[in-house]
Amino acid sequence: MKRLLTIELQKLWKNRSSKVLIITYFVLLSFLAFISSIKLTLFGAEFKLADQGVFDFPYIWHFNFFIAALLKIFLALIIVSMMSNEYTYGTLKQNLIDGLSKKEFLTSKVLTVLLFSAISTLFVFIVTILLGYSFSSYNEASIVFSEMGYVFTYFLKLVAFFCFCLFAGVLIKRSAFAIGFIALWYVIEKIIHFSLMKWFFSDDKSIQTAINFLPLESMYNLIKEPFTKFKAYKAIEGQVSGGINERFYGVHWYEIVIVLAWIAIFITLSYKILKKRDL
Repeated sequence: MKRLLTIELQKLWKNRSSKVLIITYFVLLSFLAFISSIKLTLFGAEFKLADQGVFDFPYIWHFNFFIAALLKIFLALIIVSMMSNEYTYGTLKQNLIDGLSKKEFLTSKVLTVLLFSAISTLFVFIVTILLGYSFSSYNEASIVFSEMGYVFTYFLKLVAFFCFCLFAGVLIKRSAFAIGFIALWYVIEKIIHFSLMKWFFSDDKSIQTAINFLPLESMYNLIKEPFTKFKAYKAIEGQVSGGINERFYGVHWYEIVIVLAWIAIFITLSYKILKKRDL
């Protein structure tokens, strides 16, 4: 395992674009601290994010990991190019000639995905702890660690998305086209969503149940949007609708199972493609 991972890390570190993307990604994650100075206007009312309890425990876990998940595209580019470069520079064929099996080759990529996901999760965890203890009004341990589930769901979300990117890289070969495929798939899921609304289901619950099985949608469901938790949003919602709608921000067990299933599917399909393809 260590040997396979070392091979991949050496390839990435020797690639200048990969180094730039990795550094950019973690620098952007560090900018979570600057969110405190952002001002937004909602329904004509201006408010500062920091005043809405963004950095209060336990809400900060939800908010930070949701925002951090939006930045995953930078590491996704690395995952796609990591696979595409194997075809472009012929390193895949050379690795196989040197005695690496196709199974070991794919294992090295999956290990890299797990490593990136783990490091990113740890980094956001540390940033969240530092910001929380610096700005939160609540520092009791029972409150601080009451919503730690977002740490796990963030890690799982990254692993799933990166496995999808890995599959795209294996399938398409060219990084630009692989990224295009990922973007196209996002559009396809949206088309399926609107098609279901128009032609098949008449209620929102049935539509949501159906689209929850789509890969990108299932990943999104692991960390739902946190913005409707804002104090300002709740106040405005109460004035407009006459009451506050109760929302569920957690994750159901079956949503985790669906994402785990997609991870297994992406890895299996990637291996089957590599196994059958003449390199």
